[in-house]
Amino acid sequence: MVSERIVGRYALGEKIAAGGMATVHLGRIVGSLGYTRTVAIKRLRERFSTDPKFVSMFVDEARLTARVRHPNVVPTLDVVVDSGEVFVVLEYVHGEALHRLTRALPKGQGVPLRIAAGIAFGTLLGLHAAHDARNERGEPLRIVHRDVSPQNVLVGPDGVPRVLDFGVAKAIGRMRTTEDKEVKGKIAYLSPEQVQGQALDQRTDVYAAAVVFWELLTGTRLFRADETPAVLYAILNGEVEPPSKYASEVGPDVDTIVLRGLARKPDDRWPTARAMALALEACVAPATAPHIGAWVERIAHDTLAQRARLIAATESGTSPATLDEVLAEIKASEEHTQQDLVPVPER
Repeated sequence: MVSERIVGRYALGEKIAAGGMATVHLGRIVGSLGYTRTVAIKRLRERFSTDPKFVSMFVDEARLTARVRHPNVVPTLDVVVDSGEVFVVLEYVHGEALHRLTRALPKGQGVPLRIAAGIAFGTLLGLHAAHDARNERGEPLRIVHRDVSPQNVLVGPDGVPRVLDFGVAKAIGRMRTTEDKEVKGKIAYLSPEQVQGQALDQRTDVYAAAVVFWELLTGTRLFRADETPAVLYAILNGEVEPPSKYASEVGPDVDTIVLRGLARKPDDRWPTARAMALALEACVAPATAPHIGAWVERIAHDTLAQRARLIAATESGTSPATLDEVLAEIKASEEHTQQDLVPVPER
């Protein structure tokens, strides 16, 4: 049997992902009578877990976003403090981050219009659910994600787009001045008001979702992500071209929807994420979940199959050697995929 660390009522398993502030592990609920369920467990990196101010903020935000209940949002299930470490327990989603899916496409190829519309539609509805969330007394929580990006949208074989990392994203937003390197990679999705340090509301997330949708349609980046000053200048001053310039199947109605979402002034944007979603649905029939799921399986079949093996090995208590073999296979597959991929073109 695999030796596992028990954290609260969860068995902490193998690391499956890592970010600047946390690692993500497979985990299992350790229940009575043999009950088990796979979860994802986010574990703060040591340098953050020793900062009381950040830990408090992380826990508060995780508790806050646990109030968001919607099919297009990855649910926060629990927060556990064990031996001085903080763990956030999330529902495990068998899928891939949107940025991995799009990077697997041929150079300059966007996502098919109806698939892109379906992903954008679900993402916007998930964001609206967060914006509309209320506490136990019915008071609005006024949650703003602040870090909507292709890295924070998961899509699986079930074809359901799910937004994740609400709590950490909000914490990152507050830490920007002292931990700028942690958000530098997402700088191309910041809204003009974020760049200028102004007050934020749900329209900030509408802007970022519109950037993601623009990039899905065109197969290219809206702003260069490797030159920070140029990105910031473009966000504040650059001309945004309609996606139809790069994608022939995109019509003027879709251009209008996307460009309104990308308006520099919040008052000129869609007032809510749901308003943008409904406008999109009215002009393009978004692909259904089965169609989106089939597209995901075509793009990420090997990686998803390997991760399914890892889950099966973890749940069955397979020996560490076997788990290492599966993990090595997944890592080799991802490295091989990266070598075969053509970088997404920059504007």
